[in-house]
Amino acid sequence: MANRLIKNALLLSVAASGIAAATPALAQDSAGATASGDIIVTARRVEERLQDVPISITVYNQDELTKRNITVATDLATYTPSLSVNERYGPEKASFSLRGFNQDQSTAPTVGVYFAEVVGVRAQGGTTSGNSVGAGAFMDLENVQVLKGPQGTLFGRNTTGGAILLTPKKPTDNLEGYIEGTYGNYDQVRVQGALNVPLADTFKVRVAVDRNKRDGYMRNLSDVGPKAYNDRNYLAARLSILAELTPDLENYTIFHYSDSDTNGYAARIVGCSTAFAPNAGTSGIVASACADQVARQNARGDSLYDVESSNRNPFLKIKQWQVINTTTWQASDTLTVKNIMSYGEFEERANFDLYTSNFTVSNVTTPGYDLPGFYPNTVSPLIPAFINVPPGTPFQYIVLDTADPVTGNSSQSTFTEELQLQFDSVDGRFNGVLGGYLEFSRPLGFNGGRTGIYLNCVRPQNLECQNPLLFGSISESHTKLNFDNHGIFAQGTYNFTDQLSLTAGVRYTFDKIAGLQDSTRAGFSANAGTGPLFPDPLTGVMIARACTDSFRHGPAQLAADGLPPPAADRSVCTTRLTNKSNKPTWLINADYKITPDLMVYAKYARGYRQGGINFTNPGVELWGPESLDSYEVGVKSSFRGAVSGYFNVTGFYNDLKDMQVFAGLVSDTPGVAGGAAILNAGSAESYGVEVDGSIAVLDNSLRFDLGYTYLHTEVKDVEAGATKGDGSRLGDLLVGTPFGAVTPTVSPGSQFTLSPKHKLTATATYTLPLDASIGDISIGATWVHTGKQISNGSVPAVLPDGTPLGSIPSYDLLNLNLDWKSVAGSPIDLAVFATNVTKEVYPVNTGGGWNSSGIGDWLLGVPRMYGVRVRYNFGQ
Repeated sequence: MANRLIKNALLLSVAASGIAAATPALAQDSAGATASGDIIVTARRVEERLQDVPISITVYNQDELTKRNITVATDLATYTPSLSVNERYGPEKASFSLRGFNQDQSTAPTVGVYFAEVVGVRAQGGTTSGNSVGAGAFMDLENVQVLKGPQGTLFGRNTTGGAILLTPKKPTDNLEGYIEGTYGNYDQVRVQGALNVPLADTFKVRVAVDRNKRDGYMRNLSDVGPKAYNDRNYLAARLSILAELTPDLENYTIFHYSDSDTNGYAARIVGCSTAFAPNAGTSGIVASACADQVARQNARGDSLYDVESSNRNPFLKIKQWQVINTTTWQASDTLTVKNIMSYGEFEERANFDLYTSNFTVSNVTTPGYDLPGFYPNTVSPLIPAFINVPPGTPFQYIVLDTADPVTGNSSQSTFTEELQLQFDSVDGRFNGVLGGYLEFSRPLGFNGGRTGIYLNCVRPQNLECQNPLLFGSISESHTKLNFDNHGIFAQGTYNFTDQLSLTAGVRYTFDKIAGLQDSTRAGFSANAGTGPLFPDPLTGVMIARACTDSFRHGPAQLAADGLPPPAADRSVCTTRLTNKSNKPTWLINADYKITPDLMVYAKYARGYRQGGINFTNPGVELWGPESLDSYEVGVKSSFRGAVSGYFNVTGFYNDLKDMQVFAGLVSDTPGVAGGAAILNAGSAESYGVEVDGSIAVLDNSLRFDLGYTYLHTEVKDVEAGATKGDGSRLGDLLVGTPFGAVTPTVSPGSQFTLSPKHKLTATATYTLPLDASIGDISIGATWVHTGKQISNGSVPAVLPDGTPLGSIPSYDLLNLNLDWKSVAGSPIDLAVFATNVTKEVYPVNTGGGWNSSGIGDWLLGVPRMYGVRVRYNFGQ
């Protein structure tokens, strides 16, 4: 009912057009620049020259995005200094970090991703996803702006690292468009196009479509499941409608849609721990099977792009859509009213092998026993003391799947409403904005999944599983999360002189998360459950089932409450939790223009990231917000003439308090396993320098673009490990929980994950001095250097070649482009491109299973890609 009301409200807004207004726009060309060549950005929610905005920003126009083959959000991080990406679950499910501030699983984002001024649709499932734009969103854009540092005053909570703004092309007065086709290696076929139609002088429509399909580059050698992973397969579409209702009233509506359907990601197992005794307990079973898989890989001489997975039906399906209505009303020469309303939905359905394994029982003899395949039972007293499983018996370690044909792994709707009053004084000395923001995110049913552990399944969803090790089980997550995020804000700039300006802003944010879970765990034999076998209501398969939260809803407690086991009715497992936080953020920014083309600025900002809920650990499910104090100074310079361009330098220091960290939990309660909770238990800092510049010489025929970041990150302080009731703050947190000890997984002096100390991007483009009748031919090269970075600081292992498994070595990428626009004066453009020309093989993350299971794996970056593009432009 609530979703229907929201949708109706949005449609009424589109039809009737509420109030809102546009600041007078600066005339722009297709590259998002003015006729004088100045780059236009909207970092402060109005159109301004890049060089007039006292913020560190990296900007890409559509041509630059195309040359770099940026089609999904993770591609952007490859070329942007200060910006990193966590691809633990593949590029479609990645999260961003800026200046070192990462999003860990279940925590809120640190980087806001905005499309047409509206934040991405929220989602929170069992693994990180959502809160971004869908595949294909990078088509037909005016530009992409990467704003670095806290942006909480104008853009809301959870932007402690920064914000990424995607600005789509707006409908124009011209009948025009294009169609473009790309063919590349790995059988890439991409077709995209746009059509702009002015149906009337005051009513204009623009449509854009992008269809992209490419084979995967991680080759699966198991003969089970697909032939390759890390493929790309999406359809994206956008409809934009601009209605100029009166000379002072404008209504702008955007509908954008993305549907991605791939095989998902695969990781290459590169090493196995010897810390676990062969065949001793569950970790030993996995570690020895892991060693056998690595031995097979080495015997074949596999490349790092070769993997083995026994998962029969992998897929990753992400569907996302959003409608945005912006109404603008210029009420007077000094007042503009702007209203931005949106509604969107996100749905993910996934089936993937967490560690890309093809495990079989190892042919290793347990010490003291003559026969291989005998395993000491460390799992349950209800099965024999030793389990006899023939060597070579296949089993799957961890396979995640959907819960049923209807329930998504993550399925959420988001409604937003923002009202702005923009002021300009008569004398031009003051301008500012006063506004309010509402966001309601609601689940579209339950978020859920079935995860098979130590089984051999066709589909965990359907309980089509064998239980070769006898102690296999199914984890059945089933949650709902409601998010309310509201805020009021004000920001203004006063120009004391034509040279000196001061900007100040404040925002007060009100956050609330209300969650419900009735998750269960199920097994196929008595050891996995605490009651008798029952037929599963969905599949009819006989299973034993218990509440995941066995502390609150264990068998004894259910019996005491007169409730039955959750075999047929999982509602007996229900836990409800709420987490609230209200925090102010603010900004003070002074800038001084020494000359019209040379500006210095200093900025202080307070950032804030909300707390959260994770139902995994009973009694330790909640954590609070963290805050950030950011200090920044910078210089922005422009130059014109024979040598033209800009050169910007920024220095920054960030102080993070109440840091959200992972902490290991040790159970002191029978029937409750240990785990990892998120706690506010530390402080940290980061500081560095950012350089961004562009220089054109030889009548603009030769251009050099440069971006560089030096980033130092360090955890300053972390609370020591504690035991229940020891008088420490963390020890007191454990009182009343089933856990007896807690130990944070980070330590003082450690670096932030996925935060390279050095990152450099350099591009050179040369346009040949040819007659206009031939067209414009340019040759470009981009070099990207990414320094060494920590992927998992808690992994001390070193592989045989000396590479620490917990770190990612530095790597260098080279891209080449040859572009011929307006071929022989025609409306046809041709291009030849190649990325990662030197065939660099480099990891982008690890799976994180070393400590728990002895698996060391790498997720690999994109290999060399090349192809040709043909584009036909029509109209004006």
